[in-house]
Amino acid sequence: MKIISTNIGERKEIDWKGKKVATGIFKYPVKHPIFLDVKNVTGDAICDLKYHGGIDQAVYAYSLKHYLYWKNLYPDVDWQFGIFGENLTLDHIDETTTHVGDTFIVGETILEATLQRSPCMKLGIRFNDMKIVKQFWNTSFCGVYFKVLQTGNVNVGNQFTQIKSCPQNPTIAYLLQKRKNELGM
Repeated sequence: MKIISTNIGERKEIDWKGKKVATGIFKYPVKHPIFLDVKNVTGDAICDLKYHGGIDQAVYAYSLKHYLYWKNLYPDVDWQFGIFGENLTLDHIDETTTHVGDTFIVGETILEATLQRSPCMKLGIRFNDMKIVKQFWNTSFCGVYFKVLQTGNVNVGNQFTQIKSCPQNPTIAYLLQKRKNELGM
């Protein structure tokens, strides 16, 4: 696995059913290294600390291979890396084989897989189509949240080198399905 794009975003207020809602989902590629800190990516807006940022959700990664699936469903979207709100677009990451606790060296950092991304209405706003939220729930293409065990810079081209495997732990895809069941979906 390697980084295809590093993405950050600014805080943006959107109108959602007559209410102002702050979001950081509008992330775009940057041409410089980004610093992965313990609770967030430096310079990246996090507006809902319950579901984004913090120790277990400091960095969000999404697979380029998943983009191909979504492009077929949404051919008219202005496709740019970061559209899923990810900080790191990777050439490939598989949620069905990535386990909680799997650990990687990337750039100057050490990252540990922790959680799935559970989609919300902000993804629908980014795509200008709320159907994507349900479609996202019905795939295993949720992306992976990482805990930062060692802070530092990462950049496009950096390789993810796995240094710890935890096959005894649940996969990220399993966590998405479990959350979906908890919500009665």
